[in-house]
Amino acid sequence: MIEHLPPEAATMTALRNNAPPPVLDAQAEDADPSRGRWSQTDLLLAQTIDAVNRLTHYYALVNTSGGKQPEAPSPVPRPGVPRTRDHRPRMSEAAAQTLLQIINGHPGPPA
Repeated sequence: MIEHLPPEAATMTALRNNAPPPVLDAQAEDADPSRGRWSQTDLLLAQTIDAVNRLTHYYALVNTSGGKQPEAPSPVPRPGVPRTRDHRPRMSEAAAQTLLQIINGHPGPPA
């Protein structure tokens, strides 16, 4: 009976929230949104929220002059995927300046 409860049921939420880290890690490795406990609509909505949050963040980055840059938003938590920050490698300041020069039509450094 529990397997057929909707994902938003209190019992299902309690089971997800109390899952030990190794279980969450195993679920994250085998995560397949097409077979997740969320409906396709829920997953698409989470992706839409993440996209809007990223675009808002990019807009803030482009329009922030000097001072501290705003932090990137965290993705909406998904079932079976533990919350982690996105640790993508950051572009170095020198690489960012070179890219900015190329975008503005100035030649980059000699190769």
